Amino acid sequence: MLTVLCQQPGTLVPLDRPVPTRQPGETLIRVKRVGVCGTDLHIFAGNQPYFEYPRVMGHEFSGVVEASEPGSGLSEGEVVYVMPYLSCGHCVACRQGKTNCCVRLQVLGVHSDGALTEYVSVPHGFVHKAEGISLDQAAMIEFLAIGAHAVRRSQARAGQRVLVVGAGPIGMAAAIFAGLRGAQVTVVDGRADRLAFCAQQLKVHATVALGEGDKAQLEALSEGEWFDVVFDATGNPKAMERGFEFIAHGGTYVLVSIVQGAISFSDPEFHKREATLLSSRNATVEDFEHVARCMREGRIPDAALNTHRLALQRLPGEFAQLLDPAQGVIKAIVEC
Repeated sequence: MLTVLCQQPGTLVPLDRPVPTRQPGETLIRVKRVGVCGTDLHIFAGNQPYFEYPRVMGHEFSGVVEASEPGSGLSEGEVVYVMPYLSCGHCVACRQGKTNCCVRLQVLGVHSDGALTEYVSVPHGFVHKAEGISLDQAAMIEFLAIGAHAVRRSQARAGQRVLVVGAGPIGMAAAIFAGLRGAQVTVVDGRADRLAFCAQQLKVHATVALGEGDKAQLEALSEGEWFDVVFDATGNPKAMERGFEFIAHGGTYVLVSIVQGAISFSDPEFHKREATLLSSRNATVEDFEHVARCMREGRIPDAALNTHRLALQRLPGEFAQLLDPAQGVIKAIVEC
């Protein structure tokens, strides 16, 4: 089978590997679609923390059941998506249902080889039927679920002012699900094309371009009260620190992005607001199911989010173009 290996930063190599042998407790999946994530772009660029090369990337994927076993609930030919966060099920987090932050978490495409290949074999418990949605939609559930999880963590509600800082795919996902809760969403970013997309396709309340005068605009949009919920999806430590300035009194700040090292903030400013600070990592089954349900109901503009398509066999020569801002990539899908 064709497998695309990231041998080292900047180098993708096509390999011919044997089809994996399905082990007891696993389902063999014929991969059909793989979403390209910011993590994959960081891996290719060589700036993904805690990562070892070589690795087969790809953790947002859908496919068709090739073989399973009695009792799995899965049948040959069924369309499925995979939760790529392989949790242990026994640690302190898993016992509380917080499988997204399992102590021994292994993420496909990051800690072990992922889906940029023709077949994968994964434990049954992480394979879910994609009932009522397409292969394309199923391959986009994972990144949307990250935004859905962050919004659920925030407890954002109808009528609240929400600010999303960073209009990449994860920031857009947070904007979508905050909007579905009835919140008034403002997005700030440095890219005009991303802000235009948020206004036209996501129908957010307002957009603000990063730069001189942006804080004054945000103050005006919030009538001087700032924002009930602020999401950071930038992956930039300075932006994460600055975000504390935008929290309303009694508000919540959710750090969806992660950076190496420490960030700091003014404790008096934080305390006088009695602000709530949250981290948000990955997603749970509940979030995946919520995204799939919203897709079936036609509440997510997934077709618009999928801006680029690539074929697996052409990926080594074409992947680098996805890093070019001029290409306007939001979500690229690889067809296998």
